[in-house]
Amino acid sequence: MNRQELFGQILKKKSFLCVGLDTDPGKIPSHLLKGKDPIFEFNRQIIEATAEFAVAYKPNIAFYEALGPKGWESLQKTLDYIPKDIFSIADAKRGDIGNTSSLYAKAFFETMDFDSITVAPYMGVDSVKPFLEFEGKWVILLALTSNEGSMDFQMELSKEGKPLFQEVLEKSSKWGSPENLMYVVGATRGEKIAEVRRIVPDHFFLVPGVGAQGGSLEDVAKYGMNAQCGLLVNSSRGIIYAGGGINFADSAKQEASKIQLEMEVLLEKYLHK
Repeated sequence: MNRQELFGQILKKKSFLCVGLDTDPGKIPSHLLKGKDPIFEFNRQIIEATAEFAVAYKPNIAFYEALGPKGWESLQKTLDYIPKDIFSIADAKRGDIGNTSSLYAKAFFETMDFDSITVAPYMGVDSVKPFLEFEGKWVILLALTSNEGSMDFQMELSKEGKPLFQEVLEKSSKWGSPENLMYVVGATRGEKIAEVRRIVPDHFFLVPGVGAQGGSLEDVAKYGMNAQCGLLVNSSRGIIYAGGGINFADSAKQEASKIQLEMEVLLEKYLHK
């Protein structure tokens, strides 16, 4: 999916919602556990319930890897079920030396056919470039994350007096372009979103941390939106575990609809400013 197609979906649905499929066998409704593939069945119902509001889905690969071969099978079936006009993100946080990165890229872009993958930048350009060589695919580079431990390195000042995350943004923006490179920017660091946007004005941001982690959707839009929206805001637990029991998908739909309505207002407020 290219940038214009993604923006088209945002305009069509009046939404920049990404639904995180962090599907945990210990949290899904018990009645699904009797089936042949409970993980896929849960995801299938979530996708059916939320597809009219979502412009992206993001399976966190760890939840599937942890289940071994059956987990990978559930992941592939989930990916195949996502409508082709909805952006797919492999939240895998890969990144290694060149040849290994090339194989990671092949696994997720050719074998599985995701639209994008999250990548860690801290081994440098040769660990990221192989992912950028696949036409029509996207790298989503970790830039400024919302976890507590992010303070350990991302805010450390370089010899030029810049925080490390800023150095990462400035250097990596030359490796790709706004047509194939996005950034992970945590919503719980609302005061930093405007700073990131100044450094990379045209790139899309994948923004976790809204909802369960306490980030403000209003702040994300106010400081992060650009002329083509430039935002994919992720909600995982807040949507997929909004309710339990037989009607879990209805609860997910209600929560996704609620977020979409907020996003519609924010698009009207900030998109053309």
